[in-house]
Amino acid sequence: MLGKEELERYSRQIMLFGEDGQKRLKDAKVFIAGAGGLGCPIVLYLAVAGVGHLRIADRDSVESSNLNRQVLHWESDIGREKVLSVEDKLQAANPHINVETFHLTIDESNIRELVGDADIIVDAMDNYPVRYLLNQVAHEKGIPLIHGAIRGFDGQAMTIIPGESACFNCVFPSPPPTEVFPVVGVTPGIIAMIQANEVIKYLVGTGELLTNRLLIWNGLYSEMETLKVSRRKDCKVCCNIGKLQE
Repeated sequence: MLGKEELERYSRQIMLFGEDGQKRLKDAKVFIAGAGGLGCPIVLYLAVAGVGHLRIADRDSVESSNLNRQVLHWESDIGREKVLSVEDKLQAANPHINVETFHLTIDESNIRELVGDADIIVDAMDNYPVRYLLNQVAHEKGIPLIHGAIRGFDGQAMTIIPGESACFNCVFPSPPPTEVFPVVGVTPGIIAMIQANEVIKYLVGTGELLTNRLLIWNGLYSEMETLKVSRRKDCKVCCNIGKLQE
Protein backbone atom coordinates (compact mmCIF):
# COMPACT_ATOMS: atom_id res chain seq x y z
CA MET A 1 0.00 0.00 0.00
CA LEU A 2 1.00 3.60 -0.55
CA GLY A 3 1.48 5.58 2.65
CA LYS A 4 0.11 9.05 3.30
CA GLU A 5 3.47 10.69 2.53
CA GLU A 6 3.76 8.76 -0.72
CA LEU A 7 0.26 9.73 -1.81
CA GLU A 8 1.19 13.37 -1.34
CA ARG A 9 4.63 13.01 -2.93
CA TYR A 10 3.30 11.34 -6.07
CA SER A 11 -0.03 13.19 -6.27
CA ARG A 12 0.68 14.75 -9.68
CA GLN A 13 1.57 11.34 -11.12
CA ILE A 14 -1.44 9.68 -9.55
CA MET A 15 -3.54 12.18 -11.50
CA LEU A 16 -2.12 10.56 -14.65
CA PHE A 17 -2.19 6.83 -13.95
CA GLY A 18 -3.95 6.38 -10.62
CA GLU A 19 -2.89 4.75 -7.38
CA ASP A 20 -2.71 1.38 -9.13
CA GLY A 21 -0.11 2.74 -11.54
CA GLN A 22 1.89 4.26 -8.71
CA LYS A 23 1.74 0.96 -6.85
CA ARG A 24 3.17 -0.75 -9.94
CA LEU A 25 6.12 1.64 -9.82
CA LYS A 26 6.61 1.01 -6.11
CA ASP A 27 6.62 -2.76 -6.62
CA ALA A 28 8.89 -2.69 -9.67
CA LYS A 29 12.50 -3.85 -9.80
CA VAL A 30 14.76 -2.14 -12.33
CA PHE A 31 18.34 -3.08 -13.14
CA ILE A 32 20.45 -0.19 -14.42
CA ALA A 33 23.81 -1.01 -15.99
CA GLY A 34 25.99 2.06 -15.54
CA ALA A 35 26.13 5.02 -13.15
CA GLY A 36 27.66 7.61 -15.46
CA GLY A 37 26.35 10.17 -17.93
CA LEU A 38 23.22 8.20 -18.81
CA GLY A 39 22.87 6.31 -15.55
CA CYS A 40 22.83 9.35 -13.24
CA PRO A 41 19.74 11.11 -14.65
CA ILE A 42 18.00 7.80 -15.33
CA VAL A 43 18.23 6.60 -11.74
CA LEU A 44 17.44 10.05 -10.34
CA TYR A 45 14.18 10.35 -12.27
CA LEU A 46 13.18 6.76 -11.59
CA ALA A 47 13.86 7.34 -7.90
CA VAL A 48 11.78 10.50 -7.64
CA ALA A 49 9.02 8.84 -9.67
CA GLY A 50 8.80 6.21 -6.92
CA VAL A 51 10.25 3.13 -8.62
CA GLY A 52 10.66 1.03 -5.51
CA HIS A 53 13.68 -1.17 -6.21
CA LEU A 54 16.72 0.08 -8.12
CA ARG A 55 19.73 -2.19 -8.73
CA ILE A 56 22.73 -0.27 -10.09
CA ALA A 57 26.07 -1.68 -11.25
CA ASP A 58 29.20 0.24 -12.26
CA ARG A 59 32.91 -0.49 -11.95
CA ASP A 60 34.32 3.05 -11.93
CA SER A 61 35.19 5.72 -9.39
CA VAL A 62 34.42 9.39 -9.85
CA GLU A 63 36.96 11.46 -11.80
CA SER A 64 36.99 15.19 -12.46
CA SER A 65 36.42 14.57 -16.19
CA ASN A 66 33.04 13.00 -15.31
CA LEU A 67 31.62 16.16 -13.78
CA ASN A 68 30.50 17.86 -17.01
CA ARG A 69 27.73 15.29 -17.50
CA GLN A 70 27.40 12.82 -14.62
CA VAL A 71 25.07 14.98 -12.59
CA LEU A 72 24.86 12.91 -9.40
CA HIS A 73 28.64 13.05 -8.93
CA TRP A 74 29.99 16.24 -7.40
CA GLU A 75 33.43 17.70 -6.66
CA SER A 76 33.41 16.16 -3.19
CA ASP A 77 32.81 12.70 -4.70
CA ILE A 78 36.04 12.55 -6.71
CA GLY A 79 37.76 9.27 -5.88
CA ARG A 80 34.61 7.60 -4.51
CA GLU A 81 32.96 4.61 -6.11
CA LYS A 82 30.28 5.90 -8.47
CA VAL A 83 27.67 3.53 -7.11
CA LEU A 84 28.15 4.83 -3.57
CA SER A 85 27.97 8.42 -4.75
CA VAL A 86 24.73 7.67 -6.58
CA GLU A 87 23.23 5.72 -3.69
CA ASP A 88 23.72 8.61 -1.27
CA LYS A 89 21.97 11.08 -3.59
CA LEU A 90 19.05 8.76 -4.34
CA GLN A 91 18.34 7.94 -0.70
CA ALA A 92 18.41 11.66 0.09
CA ALA A 93 16.05 12.37 -2.81
CA ASN A 94 13.52 9.67 -1.88
CA PRO A 95 13.69 7.67 1.36
CA HIS A 96 10.71 5.54 0.24
CA ILE A 97 12.74 3.48 -2.25
CA ASN A 98 15.29 0.68 -1.98
CA VAL A 99 18.67 1.04 -3.72
CA GLU A 100 21.13 -1.81 -4.24
CA THR A 101 24.54 -1.07 -5.69
CA PHE A 102 27.34 -3.22 -7.08
CA HIS A 103 30.87 -1.94 -7.64
CA LEU A 104 32.17 -4.34 -10.26
CA THR A 105 32.78 -4.97 -13.94
CA ILE A 106 29.68 -6.39 -15.61
CA ASP A 107 30.66 -9.51 -17.52
CA GLU A 108 29.54 -12.98 -18.52
CA SER A 109 30.27 -14.36 -15.05
CA ASN A 110 27.93 -12.08 -13.09
CA ILE A 111 25.40 -10.47 -15.41
CA ARG A 112 22.61 -13.01 -14.88
CA GLU A 113 22.81 -12.72 -11.11
CA LEU A 114 22.92 -8.92 -11.33
CA VAL A 115 19.80 -8.79 -13.48
CA GLY A 116 18.11 -11.33 -11.23
CA ASP A 117 14.33 -11.04 -11.26
CA ALA A 118 14.24 -7.46 -12.51
CA ASP A 119 11.11 -6.33 -14.33
CA ILE A 120 13.14 -4.31 -16.83
CA ILE A 121 16.79 -3.68 -17.75
CA VAL A 122 18.27 -0.29 -18.62
CA ASP A 123 21.39 0.00 -20.76
CA ALA A 124 23.27 3.07 -19.52
CA MET A 125 26.66 1.79 -20.62
CA ASP A 126 29.40 3.34 -22.72
CA ASN A 127 30.66 0.15 -24.36
CA TYR A 128 29.18 -2.30 -26.81
CA PRO A 129 30.41 -5.64 -25.40
CA VAL A 130 28.28 -5.17 -22.29
CA ARG A 131 25.34 -4.00 -24.41
CA TYR A 132 25.43 -7.29 -26.32
CA LEU A 133 25.51 -9.18 -23.01
CA LEU A 134 22.52 -7.20 -21.72
CA ASN A 135 20.61 -8.00 -24.89
CA GLN A 136 21.42 -11.70 -24.63
CA VAL A 137 20.39 -11.95 -20.97
CA ALA A 138 17.23 -9.93 -21.64
CA HIS A 139 16.24 -12.57 -24.18
CA GLU A 140 17.25 -15.47 -21.97
CA LYS A 141 15.07 -14.16 -19.16
CA GLY A 142 12.33 -12.58 -21.27
CA ILE A 143 12.90 -9.15 -19.70
CA PRO A 144 12.49 -5.88 -21.67
CA LEU A 145 15.62 -3.82 -22.32
CA ILE A 146 15.81 -0.04 -22.75
CA HIS A 147 18.86 0.96 -24.82
CA GLY A 148 20.50 4.35 -24.94
CA ALA A 149 23.81 5.64 -26.32
CA ILE A 150 25.42 9.03 -26.89
CA ARG A 151 28.35 10.69 -28.66
CA GLY A 152 29.05 14.40 -28.84
CA PHE A 153 25.75 16.23 -29.49
CA ASP A 154 24.08 13.04 -30.78
CA GLY A 155 22.22 10.19 -29.15
CA GLN A 156 19.92 7.24 -29.72
CA ALA A 157 17.39 5.16 -27.82
CA MET A 158 15.14 2.16 -28.38
CA THR A 159 13.05 -0.32 -26.41
CA ILE A 160 13.44 -4.06 -26.87
CA ILE A 161 10.73 -6.56 -25.98
CA PRO A 162 12.15 -10.10 -26.33
CA GLY A 163 10.26 -12.18 -28.86
CA GLU A 164 8.20 -9.22 -30.08
CA SER A 165 10.51 -6.49 -31.36
CA ALA A 166 13.85 -6.04 -33.04
CA CYS A 167 16.66 -6.64 -30.59
CA PHE A 168 19.96 -4.84 -30.13
CA ASN A 169 21.79 -7.39 -32.27
CA CYS A 170 19.24 -6.97 -35.06
CA VAL A 171 19.96 -3.25 -35.31
CA PHE A 172 23.68 -3.40 -34.50
CA PRO A 173 24.98 -6.79 -35.72
CA SER A 174 28.59 -5.65 -35.25
CA PRO A 175 30.09 -3.11 -32.83
CA PRO A 176 31.68 0.19 -33.85
CA PRO A 177 35.39 0.76 -33.16
CA THR A 178 36.27 1.29 -29.51
CA GLU A 179 37.09 4.92 -28.72
CA VAL A 180 37.16 7.59 -26.05
CA PHE A 181 34.40 9.75 -27.46
CA PRO A 182 33.60 13.42 -26.95
CA VAL A 183 30.36 14.42 -25.24
CA VAL A 184 28.56 17.54 -24.10
CA GLY A 185 26.68 17.06 -20.84
CA VAL A 186 23.20 17.83 -22.13
CA THR A 187 23.25 14.92 -24.60
CA PRO A 188 23.15 12.11 -22.02
CA GLY A 189 20.57 14.12 -20.11
CA ILE A 190 18.24 14.17 -23.11
CA ILE A 191 18.68 10.48 -23.97
CA ALA A 192 18.43 9.46 -20.30
CA MET A 193 15.08 11.24 -19.98
CA ILE A 194 13.78 9.29 -22.95
CA GLN A 195 14.97 6.03 -21.40
CA ALA A 196 13.45 6.83 -18.00
CA ASN A 197 10.20 7.76 -19.73
CA GLU A 198 10.17 4.39 -21.51
CA VAL A 199 10.70 2.58 -18.20
CA ILE A 200 7.81 4.40 -16.55
CA LYS A 201 5.49 3.84 -19.51
CA TYR A 202 6.28 0.13 -19.55
CA LEU A 203 5.80 -0.31 -15.81
CA VAL A 204 2.46 1.47 -15.64
CA GLY A 205 1.27 0.13 -19.00
CA THR A 206 0.58 3.36 -20.84
CA GLY A 207 1.55 5.00 -24.12
CA GLU A 208 3.43 3.52 -27.07
CA LEU A 209 6.94 2.19 -26.50
CA LEU A 210 9.95 2.72 -28.76
CA THR A 211 9.75 -0.83 -30.09
CA ASN A 212 10.86 -1.46 -33.66
CA ARG A 213 11.92 2.18 -33.75
CA LEU A 214 15.36 3.69 -33.22
CA LEU A 215 15.08 7.25 -31.94
CA ILE A 216 17.90 9.52 -33.17
CA TRP A 217 18.70 12.87 -31.54
CA ASN A 218 20.78 15.49 -33.38
CA GLY A 219 21.64 18.12 -30.80
CA LEU A 220 23.40 20.51 -33.18
CA TYR A 221 20.20 20.96 -35.18
CA SER A 222 17.75 20.17 -32.33
CA GLU A 223 16.16 17.49 -34.49
CA MET A 224 14.72 14.18 -33.38
CA GLU A 225 13.55 11.41 -35.70
CA THR A 226 12.68 7.74 -35.41
CA LEU A 227 13.84 5.08 -37.86
CA LYS A 228 11.80 1.93 -38.35
CA VAL A 229 13.75 -1.22 -37.56
CA SER A 230 12.75 -4.87 -37.72
CA ARG A 231 13.89 -8.28 -36.55
CA ARG A 232 16.54 -9.95 -38.68
CA LYS A 233 15.86 -13.52 -39.68
CA ASP A 234 19.54 -14.32 -39.27
CA CYS A 235 19.91 -12.62 -35.85
CA LYS A 236 21.96 -14.86 -33.58
CA VAL A 237 19.86 -13.80 -30.57
CA CYS A 238 16.32 -13.46 -31.91
CA CYS A 239 16.54 -16.65 -33.95
CA ASN A 240 17.57 -18.58 -30.86
CA ILE A 241 15.13 -17.31 -28.24
CA GLY A 242 13.72 -20.77 -27.63
CA LYS A 243 17.17 -22.23 -27.16
CA LEU A 244 18.26 -19.36 -24.87
CA GLN A 245 15.27 -19.86 -22.60
CA GLU A 246 15.71 -23.63 -22.27
